[in-house]
Amino acid sequence: GKRMRPVLTLIGGSLFDVPANESIHAALAIEFFHNFSLIHDDIMDAAPVRRGKPTVHQKWDANIAILSGDVLFTEAYKQLAHYRDERLADLLTRFNDTAIEVCQGQQLDMDFETASSVSEEAYIEMIRLKTSVLLGCALEFGAILGRADVPTRKLLYDFGVELGIAFQIQDDLLDLYADPEKFGKQVGGDVLANKKTLLLLTAQRQADQQQDDRVKALFVMDKSEAKVETARILFNELGATDFVKAAQQQHYDKALQSLEALPLPDAKKEPLRQLAAFLVNREY
Repeated sequence: GKRMRPVLTLIGGSLFDVPANESIHAALAIEFFHNFSLIHDDIMDAAPVRRGKPTVHQKWDANIAILSGDVLFTEAYKQLAHYRDERLADLLTRFNDTAIEVCQGQQLDMDFETASSVSEEAYIEMIRLKTSVLLGCALEFGAILGRADVPTRKLLYDFGVELGIAFQIQDDLLDLYADPEKFGKQVGGDVLANKKTLLLLTAQRQADQQQDDRVKALFVMDKSEAKVETARILFNELGATDFVKAAQQQHYDKALQSLEALPLPDAKKEPLRQLAAFLVNREY
């Protein structure tokens, strides 16, 4: 994996001069939790591939995957237990709130699969919970370890959340448009599963306004490369791809606003600027 989330914790700590060997346990907690969520999500989504390899439930079975995820969740708490001072309470509060929100986001994602109608606003809220809050948590962990004040912690958290939304929108775009050799997952998987991504929801709205039934027809097509290619062409024609890219840019801009407002030297914030730019422009 990219290990982007634990890197955010290490960078967050470095903003407040926390040594890496002190931040590493919080960073590991974030990475263990993230991989727990991926293993369980892959079971729910029946995903065959993760990071270019068979998923845990595919290589072994669902029971082994469930238990493996549970162990990783427990390992996250073991890492946080390394902190035995006043910071532990704040670390646990943020971690527990985030864990609940990630599960809520996953539930919303599953609910959307059978919902007759999902708004674009509801989708953004789902990815905020499922993906973005963990990025915010990762960064705030660094600020908590550095004993930053609450307003500073919130700015860093908000940066992570807005960046996370932009990151997930990029993931949705890559799911349809990525180079399969670089992506590490099944390209077009969301389309094949009729998953309600921001691309699909935007295309539906545009199609309804234009009385265009081609998006509805997409849902009943056989799972094949032809369906994926049809979606690419259709989403481009309806302007969905351009709209989604613009939405991504809005959240990226909000993230940078929070970053700029941090009361820290500009040089210290530069690694986060560079990482943010990489995440929203990545090809995998």
